[in-house]
Amino acid sequence: MTKVLLTGGSGFIAAHILEQLLAKGHHVVTTVRSEAKAAPIRAAYPDKSPEELTIAIVPDIAQPSAFDEVVKIPGIEVVLHTASPFHFKFTELIDPAVLGTTSILSAITRSAPTVRRVVITSSFAAIMDESLITSPTTTFSESSWNPVTLADIHRSPATAELQEPKPQLLNISLNPPLTHLLYRASKTLAEGAAWAFVATHQPKFDLATINPPMVFGPVAHHLESVEGINTSNERLVSLVRGGWKDGVPDTGAAIIWVDVRDVAEAHVKAGLEVAEAGGRRLFTTAGTFSNREMAEIVRRRFPELGDKVPGPEVEGGELPGEGERFKFNNEETTRVLGIRWRGLEESVVDTVKSLLALGA
Repeated sequence: MTKVLLTGGSGFIAAHILEQLLAKGHHVVTTVRSEAKAAPIRAAYPDKSPEELTIAIVPDIAQPSAFDEVVKIPGIEVVLHTASPFHFKFTELIDPAVLGTTSILSAITRSAPTVRRVVITSSFAAIMDESLITSPTTTFSESSWNPVTLADIHRSPATAELQEPKPQLLNISLNPPLTHLLYRASKTLAEGAAWAFVATHQPKFDLATINPPMVFGPVAHHLESVEGINTSNERLVSLVRGGWKDGVPDTGAAIIWVDVRDVAEAHVKAGLEVAEAGGRRLFTTAGTFSNREMAEIVRRRFPELGDKVPGPEVEGGELPGEGERFKFNNEETTRVLGIRWRGLEESVVDTVKSLLALGA
C-alpha cells in the first residue's frame, strides 16, 4: 500500500487513475477545486474511510502557495499531478500553467521529504511540431519537443487581434487557432519548466511525464452529465446525437489517440510500479484513428442509433494518406510500461455505452 497525492481528482483522466489506485488498495489524497466537485467523488466511494480516500480543496492551483498545505500530509510517497489551471484572461493563460507545475514541485521539495517520484500529465502537444504534422518523413517520439515559445504566441496573427483581453474570444468555437496555440504552448512550457526544475534543484524525488494525444474512453462513473465531457470525447457525443448524420467532419491534424484507461494505467505504473520510468517522458498512444472509423464502428455496433449515425454513403472523415501525415514511434514507452494498448473499437464501444448511460 502506497499513499499517493493525486491532483485534479475530478478530471477525466484523474478519475480513472483514482479508480485504479483504490482498486489496488492504495491510499489516496486527491485535490479538487471546490466542495461541489468533491461531493460526487465521495458519493462514488462510500465505503472508503478518510484514511483510504482524503479529498482536499485547492481552489486555484495557479497560486504559488496552492499545494503548500496538502503536501504536508504525512506519508505521501508518490505525486500524480494531473490538475490544470482554469483561467479566462488572455494574460493569465501561460503563466498559470507553468506556475501550477513548478509550485507543486517547490512545495514537495520544501515540505514532503517522503515523496520519491512525481508524475506529471503533459501532452502530445509538447511533442509535436505543428509545421511537421503533414510531413511523411517526420517521426515523433519520446525525444521530440514542440519548438513553440512565448515569442511565437505574441507573433501569432490571432494574438495580434487582441488589443484588449477579451475572454469571449478565447472560446474554442470562436477562435480555434488562438486557443490551440495557447494550449500547445502552455503544455510545452509547463513540461519544460518541470524538467528544468528537477535539473536545477536536484530534489530527492525523480520525475516522469505522461504525454498522451487525443484521449477517448468511457467516462468515470461520478460524472453527472455529458455536459462536462472532455474535449476529445466531444466528437463522440456529437456523433451519437446526430451531429454527423449529413457529413462526417474532418478528423483534423490530431490523428493519434489512446484510451483513458491506458493513460490512467500509465500514471499508476510510472508512479508506483516501474522503477525504470523515472526520468522519462512516456508517449502513450495506441495508434491512428479517423472520424470515419469511429462512425463505422458506431453504425455497426449500435444499430439502434441508425437514425442518428451517418450511413456508408455519407462522405468525409478519412485518415490522411500516408504521404500526408507524420509518423510516430512510442516503442520505448510500450517497453518500459508493458502496457497492451486497447484497440479503437473497444474504446469507442465502451465510450458510447457510457455516454448513452448519461443520456447522450
